[in-house]
Amino acid sequence: MDIFNDDSKMKVRMLVRNPDDYMRETKRDIHKLPRNYDPTLHPLEAPREYTRALNAVKLERVFALPFIGSLDGHRDGISCLGKNPDHLSWLFSGACDGELKLWDVAKRRVLYTVQAHDGFVRAVAYSQESSTLYTVGDDKLIKQWKCDAEDGSDLKAPVNTILTSGMLTGISPHRSKPVLATCGEACHLWEKSRAQPIKTFQWGVDSLQSIKFNQVEENILAACGSDRSIILYDMRESVPLRKVVLKMRSNSICWNPMEAFIFTAANEDYNLYTFDMRNLTSPLNVHSDHVSAVIDVDYSPTGKEFVSASYDKTVRLYDARQAHSRDIYHTKRMQRLTCAAWSLDDRFIYSGSDEMNIRIWKARAAEKLGVVKPRERAALQVNDKLVEKFVHHPAIKKIQRHRHVPKHVYNARNELRSGRIAARRKDYNVRTHTKRQLPVIPEKTKAIVSEQQ
Repeated sequence: MDIFNDDSKMKVRMLVRNPDDYMRETKRDIHKLPRNYDPTLHPLEAPREYTRALNAVKLERVFALPFIGSLDGHRDGISCLGKNPDHLSWLFSGACDGELKLWDVAKRRVLYTVQAHDGFVRAVAYSQESSTLYTVGDDKLIKQWKCDAEDGSDLKAPVNTILTSGMLTGISPHRSKPVLATCGEACHLWEKSRAQPIKTFQWGVDSLQSIKFNQVEENILAACGSDRSIILYDMRESVPLRKVVLKMRSNSICWNPMEAFIFTAANEDYNLYTFDMRNLTSPLNVHSDHVSAVIDVDYSPTGKEFVSASYDKTVRLYDARQAHSRDIYHTKRMQRLTCAAWSLDDRFIYSGSDEMNIRIWKARAAEKLGVVKPRERAALQVNDKLVEKFVHHPAIKKIQRHRHVPKHVYNARNELRSGRIAARRKDYNVRTHTKRQLPVIPEKTKAIVSEQQ
């Protein structure tokens, strides 16, 4: 710092130090030391970083405790879950006995309980356009509920009820228009002020299981059919757009909230298929690892990951661009999964199963809950980068990938792997000893039967 005095015309140079660079935050904190980043002064930097990465990945597995708690109160199996964008700690759950509950996840208590339907509550969806909740059930009713009160007392009675001609299995509200899409015997579009559908789409399907509006291209919606098909609709058109038929039926579908054309379907053949709606001849990725039918799928708010729930009693987390899961969650008492949801703050995962419990998990198993100081956060970020740098080293890769799984999952996984190896060996032998060469079918397209437009 230079100081000028007008009287004496003298120039004084002073040293200025920022106390944050060398002062401790607390008495128990470590002393801060300056560091010279000249690479010539650190000849053992790579071995030191490798050791830090190895310790970091070991500590990550030590602190990997994903299960937070459970929400107990339903008297029958959980059939569906719903989120409220206006209240991040609110969770709606529908049960097989027609009961609808509103939970405060932060306090782990029920805010309100109402008998919504006779029979299963098939789907729950919240509309941001009208700030209301919609439910459908086996009693052929679409019910609209207000949920503005902080204690959830608005759920005493529905504000609107629509009687339909057939049983409904799914519902999805439009993001910015007063339009609903329902699925059952066909795909119906409803206006909230009318008791009759404004449009009906049919394409030779007995019934539809799941339907979802695209959150980016708002006029596009997709549905899963009982004839093993995935059908795309445009609400501005009078007929469906495209249909792709797989070898087995899809149970649920979810659009990527950040990429307009990408969606993922949960299939009965133990896999999940990610498609680009512009080209349905081949999936972008096939996500494996489950050992039983996949029932539900939901994307994270960032669009980079998704969660799947399966009949093999496990919840798996996938990177949207990877074929294998990055983590698996399970407990001893958790039975077959029926639904899963990723929280809108990207920190938690909810799963519902048929033994009447809703479980809360951390989206990142080793993440610390609570206050994280700046220096601790910086150290965790450095550790993550070091693990990413050395992730292909055998010791680090083995520790990072290892997961304890239930015995039935372990045995079923080995059996499926041996079956795939045998099929691959048979295909190799047939090609080797056959004069007439057979066409090579990529693995990704083996699940596709046909595409129709």
